[in-house]
Amino acid sequence: MVETQLRARGIRDKRVLETMRYVPRHLFLEESLHSQAYEDHALPIAEKQTISQPYIVALMTEALELKGTEKVLEIGTGSGYQAAILAELAERVLSIERIESLANEARKLLERLGYRNITIKVFDGTCGWKEESPFDAIIVTAGSPSVPQPLIDQLKIKGRLVIPVGEVYSQMLLKITKEEKGGRQEDMGGCRFVKLLGEYGWKE
Repeated sequence: MVETQLRARGIRDKRVLETMRYVPRHLFLEESLHSQAYEDHALPIAEKQTISQPYIVALMTEALELKGTEKVLEIGTGSGYQAAILAELAERVLSIERIESLANEARKLLERLGYRNITIKVFDGTCGWKEESPFDAIIVTAGSPSVPQPLIDQLKIKGRLVIPVGEVYSQMLLKITKEEKGGRQEDMGGCRFVKLLGEYGWKE
């Protein structure tokens, strides 16, 4: 997976590559899907959600430019796989999940795997986590019709936000670097995520 899907497609951050090699992706899936865990496509998890394809996980993670000292906010815990990747690369990970059953299962699995630097909260992720802000980096693992303003507000200056923005079935992956006045935006290519539901996302 690391050599053919990640390195071959341009992922260069050595820490990201080693983390993707180390974290056991199959443990975040139903047993019936273990044989597909390291293939280059998204897979279903509970509650009609998905675990992103390895390349997208690596691409979004690399864009956060993590060095190991950061506090990172993740919007959309899902299976917990992305949180585990982040926890290997940053000092602290705060993750918000809208669906309580997913949050509970992810929390149990991550604790079993020994992660002590991840905190999961059930909440509307589009509102961010104001009490814990500001963040060095924010990653959003669901597609939004626009960039939620609270997430920009909760970024540190020079902080990075990676988020899919666009229509329901097609988005553009954006990297936004916050500056003293406004921000710098980079388009990272097309993608397709489940909808980001909430006050500043899609309405249910």
